[in-house]
Amino acid sequence: MRHVIALDVGGTGMKAALVGPDGELLHQDRRVTGRDRGPESVVAAILDFAADLYAYGEKHFGEGAAAAGLAVPGIVDEPNGIAVFSANLGWRDVPLRALLADRLGIPVALGHDVRAGGLAEGRIGAGKGADRFFFVALGTGIAGGFGLDGRVESGAHGFAGEIGHIVVRPQGVPCPCGQRGCLERYASAAAVSEAWAKATGDPDADAAGCAKSVMSGDPNAVRVWEEAVAALADGLVTALTLLDPRVLIIGGGLAEAGDVLFRPLREAVQSRVTFQKLPTIVPAALGDTAGCLGAGLLAQDLLTTTTTAEVMP
Repeated sequence: MRHVIALDVGGTGMKAALVGPDGELLHQDRRVTGRDRGPESVVAAILDFAADLYAYGEKHFGEGAAAAGLAVPGIVDEPNGIAVFSANLGWRDVPLRALLADRLGIPVALGHDVRAGGLAEGRIGAGKGADRFFFVALGTGIAGGFGLDGRVESGAHGFAGEIGHIVVRPQGVPCPCGQRGCLERYASAAAVSEAWAKATGDPDADAAGCAKSVMSGDPNAVRVWEEAVAALADGLVTALTLLDPRVLIIGGGLAEAGDVLFRPLREAVQSRVTFQKLPTIVPAALGDTAGCLGAGLLAQDLLTTTTTAEVMP
């Protein structure tokens, strides 16, 4: 198997790699998305970045990549290769898979960034060896991915795993999705930062600072943190009741708090389960490389499970 292109697109930056058949990172690079210039510029930046990666492979390894995997945020129609919508990047209904396949002349897989990260964590990271796992990313928002026998479920319409929009506080804080009381309005890194800024009166206060203050015993920080952990536990128990995962993997910026998060979270989840089987709750292992590594796995899967005709325009 030849090397593949792995490209993970975020709100402001892109992470990419050329990945060998054994998972070795042969080359890594990063670029900005250029979202301030509009969605068309972002699409152009993605295509140009991928083309440069293909050319790098030709120059340094004697041949271009055999396939490409692209992970993007927002709503993604993976079977049809469409980036349906991204609030951060401003695009709607972009046929990214076809555009990239046409540009490079190789098979292309398009995936959701969090589900791609979950795929990597499940296969080669914290969930390696687990037949069923649920990956949750606690970042600006909250999203997840349910892994089953080496793949991550996208759902009938590309919405699977949106645990951040489980209502945990009925009639609570309004959410941009249109509901009230969504999990990510209470337990995301952004929500904790907002609550901590309000508690301290410091508009620059953030979740990392709140975690540090929890460790020092600050009562306001403890209150803010406990409220977030309680909401997160409520959402996770709903997820494990529906999905019954063997391993629950927690990643994203908030997970960087380590035991400050995981110790009370494990206790809170355990106190809420009744008939359910308690999964192993572990921190993600791959950090901010998970999405890129997952994109690489999607590309490698193309070479072993599909024909070129299925992913070429």
